[in-house]
Amino acid sequence: MQPDAFVRVANLADLTGRGPFPVSAAGVDVALVQSKTSWRAFDGHCPHQGALLGEGEIEGDKLVCRNHRWCFSIESGQREGGPERLASCPVAERGGAIFVDVSGLARKSTQNKSLVSLNDLPGPKALPFVGNLHQIDSITIHLRLEEWANKYGATYRFHLGRTPIVVTADSALIDEVLRARPEAFRRGSDADVILRELGIDGVFNAEGESWRAQRKLAVSALAQRHLRELYPSIKKVAGRLKTRWEKSAGQPLDIVDELKRFTVDVTMLIAFGHDVNTVEQSEDVIERDLELVLPAVNQRIFSFIPTWRYFKMPADKRLDRAAARIRAWLAELAAKGRARLAAEPQLAEQPSNFLEAMLATVDEQGKPFSDDLIIGNLLTMLLAGEDTTAFTLGWAVHHLCDNPTWATEIRREADAVIGSASVADTLETASRLSRASAVANETMRLRPVAPVIVLEANVDTAVGGLSIPKGTRIASLLRPRAVDPNNFVDPAEFQPQRWLNRQGLAHDVSAHAPFGSGPRLCPGRSLALVEMNALLSMLYKSFDVERAGDSQAVSERFGFTMSPTGLQVRLHRRRAEAIA
Repeated sequence: MQPDAFVRVANLADLTGRGPFPVSAAGVDVALVQSKTSWRAFDGHCPHQGALLGEGEIEGDKLVCRNHRWCFSIESGQREGGPERLASCPVAERGGAIFVDVSGLARKSTQNKSLVSLNDLPGPKALPFVGNLHQIDSITIHLRLEEWANKYGATYRFHLGRTPIVVTADSALIDEVLRARPEAFRRGSDADVILRELGIDGVFNAEGESWRAQRKLAVSALAQRHLRELYPSIKKVAGRLKTRWEKSAGQPLDIVDELKRFTVDVTMLIAFGHDVNTVEQSEDVIERDLELVLPAVNQRIFSFIPTWRYFKMPADKRLDRAAARIRAWLAELAAKGRARLAAEPQLAEQPSNFLEAMLATVDEQGKPFSDDLIIGNLLTMLLAGEDTTAFTLGWAVHHLCDNPTWATEIRREADAVIGSASVADTLETASRLSRASAVANETMRLRPVAPVIVLEANVDTAVGGLSIPKGTRIASLLRPRAVDPNNFVDPAEFQPQRWLNRQGLAHDVSAHAPFGSGPRLCPGRSLALVEMNALLSMLYKSFDVERAGDSQAVSERFGFTMSPTGLQVRLHRRRAEAIA
């Protein structure tokens, strides 16, 4: 340890409480915590799946990872109930600041002469100039990639035009790639350009130090410890949706469209403090505009030629108009937020939502976030909060229509836990709905709404024995390992009981990663799970759900996220005598 190896990571005046605080020194993530006697600094990545420990919680004398609740001693770094121990690094206090020496935590580069090159990988035969474009469709590409994994092996390559894309369904390689973010891998640069063209410039596609600052805000706003404050919004919107469904009882419903109203309203309330109330409106322009954005992003990512940059087709013009309306709407919300902060300065010290936190926060240079960045983050949270949870709930309804026994299980549990209410009254009550939670987890195992994660190498590197030149794109397939018989017994079957007592079913939790893993684990994970518990219990407690149409007509559509198409149901009010 050399004195000049210490790097300043934080001002003491900015550290309120014991932590954990996610900090970075020389590109190395560190979790900073305060023990009873001193400051302690540990490797910032959980040894399980690489989640950022600085986003976890302190419980007594333990540092708890927010992903799978692994606990580590604040004093020693030793894991509770396991052999793992967090590597620590020296800490020093000087001039009102914290300094750490991370030289002992530096990641070792892989030196291996037997590395496999991209040219050695198998894969489908590519045509000159176009590659494999003639074999893929942007709305079903996830199915094609999974099909090729079965044919060519867990790791292979195909070509988008002349660009090689590495595809992997190998669990170890996927985990290694996701853990190496954001230093070694980032979201694809092409995708970032496309997102920015549409005004999506937030934590989702941010990189480096910009990502760290925005990520801190997003994680803080959606942290487990804040869910109790957020839950009344979930309850309010779920109650409104019940009333809406009572009025439309017996009519065929596009259930996914209905669920998107729920998730948009919840996201708007908890993230922006704005009650847009699409549930009680017959038609909402913003919701229709939002529906255009992500499918268009997906289509453009897999386009051979970016035609929209040279001439606008009618669909491109519709998308531009929709994006402009959304941005104008969000800019108005941001302006109103600024006015509230000016009128009530105390909100800057205790912001009540994500928007207020963004407006009140300054960057490392003491400058506030720009309007473009704030609007980009508002749009990012709105899109993420709408599609992912709504589509998972839609897939759950689809599977429950084919497995009515589990619909009955949810209803019985809701009757016992919720009582006479139609929606769980509190976060604690919603958290006790284990049947609904099991159904949600089993649905995400079979129908991950983000089945493909595409990343790009920032540097020349190596993962899983494979040499990865800078700029190489890797597409990670998340479903194959979740339906692998080595990880789950009867993997193709919808069996929510495997998430309760397992009943002899082989069950590898680490193979199930619907929210991703590594440092960029989805910050809305806990909120999404609570939303699903509350909505599923309300739906099956209050209604009989009947499929309107054929189960085989429901298909998967990939539009950046994976949605069910062709899913319609009829909701019938539950008979009063059945409730009694």
